Amino acid sequence: MGWLWAIIVGLVLGLIAKAILPGKQTLPLWLTVLAGIGGGVLGNGVSSWLGVRDTKGFDWTRHALQLVGAIVLVAICDAAWRAYKSRKSSGRATSTTSSHR
Repeated sequence: MGWLWAIIVGLVLGLIAKAILPGKQTLPLWLTVLAGIGGGVLGNGVSSWLGVRDTKGFDWTRHALQLVGAIVLVAICDAAWRAYKSRKSSGRATSTTSSHR
């Protein structure tokens, strides 16, 4: 059941991160979820390192760090995805033009 919660939390964190980032992100949903999961793991690690992971009541600091981690990872993944898609589309264009020569 832990993996299901990881996917749900990753989806929520990823979608919130995409909404916070300026501009339009071109990430597919599966990559958004993975970035959200990674952000959650990153935020948990930082909160443990800072000693604020388990507090009494609601863990605001931990959740804020998870969101910051998701924002950073969504931004990095979006840049990488754009580069991959542009390289893939420019690779097709050059291969089709070179075959007509």
